[in-house]
Amino acid sequence: MTGFLIRRILQAIVVILGVVFIVFLLGKLIPGGEAAAALGPRRSPAQVAHFNLVNGLDLPIYDQLWRYFWGLLHLNLGYSFKNNEGVKELISQRLPKTLTLVGVSTLVALIIAVPLGILQVVKRYSPIDYLLTSGSFLFYAMPPFFLGFLLILYFSFDLHLFPVSPPIDSGPLTIFTDPRAFVLPVITLSAITIASFSRYMRSSMMDALTQDYVRTARAKGASPNRVLYGHALRNALIPILTLIGLSLPAIASGALITETVFNYPGMGLLTVTAATNNDIPTVLGTTLVITIFTVAGSLLADVLYAIADPRIRFGSTA
Repeated sequence: MTGFLIRRILQAIVVILGVVFIVFLLGKLIPGGEAAAALGPRRSPAQVAHFNLVNGLDLPIYDQLWRYFWGLLHLNLGYSFKNNEGVKELISQRLPKTLTLVGVSTLVALIIAVPLGILQVVKRYSPIDYLLTSGSFLFYAMPPFFLGFLLILYFSFDLHLFPVSPPIDSGPLTIFTDPRAFVLPVITLSAITIASFSRYMRSSMMDALTQDYVRTARAKGASPNRVLYGHALRNALIPILTLIGLSLPAIASGALITETVFNYPGMGLLTVTAATNNDIPTVLGTTLVITIFTVAGSLLADVLYAIADPRIRFGSTA
């Protein structure tokens, strides 16, 4: 187990270092340089030269890379000249809200998707199975912004049941104290995840029911419910652990769109607003933070999978 963890952690570190290097290069590929993005179109050559001198952009590229990496080690993600505030401070205000939205949406998706997948197996090849499969494909293919707009039009404008967007100054725990303001964003973000998770759950359960241990349990006289919930379900849930980690990039991208549609004050809205305002340091900072959390989620999924299924710890490719 220790060797497995060390290998996975080293792989995660290599991926993060690669992303750091790519983000650094993206900052250098800005047309006109970083000074152009910070000072705007009315900049003078003297202002550009002073900006480069103050920020070390006149140094050799390897010195700039070292300064950038050293700053990241001290949690220095740059400075947003558009907001007159450090990128770290901006992210620290928005990240807890996005984590809360993503966490609640993923939990809701799991609570709904797992029973749906089991129901499809119990009723497999029946009209219920075909109906749920069609619904899964429909929601999986539906863009989050389209679903969000439909929910706003119907539940906010027509029925007046939920507000269009949460309050801008709300904290991350407001989702529990004032849930009405977060129902529509959570539904939008979790709907696509439910569609994906339920399909994987159905496939995993169907595969588990064909295994030898299930046939053995049936031969010993185990009841259908005992076979389904006591043997097949426990093993079918193992791939879902990995799926959660692998789905984080898609959930994070869905959160970016969902937050923009509902004006939710999280990382997604911060990134879109920064990109619209040509706030390059903020865009690069949020990209780096989202990537790190994605890699960490994938690492967590690998660890949980190893704990749930000890056989993979000793595999030659583990």
